[in-house]
Amino acid sequence: MNVASFDIDHDRLLRGVYVSRKDYVGSETVTTFDVRIKKPNTEPPIEISAIHTLEHLLAVYLRSNESGIAEKIIYVGPMGCRTGMYIIVKGDMTSAEILPYIVSSFEFVRDFEGEVPAATSKECGNYKDHNLTFAKYEAEKYLSEVLHVIREENLVYPQ
Repeated sequence: MNVASFDIDHDRLLRGVYVSRKDYVGSETVTTFDVRIKKPNTEPPIEISAIHTLEHLLAVYLRSNESGIAEKIIYVGPMGCRTGMYIIVKGDMTSAEILPYIVSSFEFVRDFEGEVPAATSKECGNYKDHNLTFAKYEAEKYLSEVLHVIREENLVYPQ
């Protein structure tokens, strides 16, 4: 079985922002980022309703004109293991290049007030399963412990 993400040593993987893979659609490069919020198999995973809220808020922000990267965003979604998010963008980008956008998106979540966007039965398949308080907590923790003090080891997969 050849699944690139399974080749990463999750025992050595730190919290950070990584290029997970680069794919090619015609002449266009598509970059998938591993936005690792929790250290795999060490920290408890993100609570389900919190990661659901993170998904909504990050997707709304990154697709907004305010983000500065809206035209490149293809996908924002949670990892099944609940230790992070995948963000897929048009273009050949590095972790360092996407980092300012990741920082601003998590600051948006941390500072968000009001109703979670698209959290109605018409817009969401599990609209009652959101937790803004926990999502904001996870965003602040990731910002203060990782994103605001990022090092090279948090931007390049362990070899």
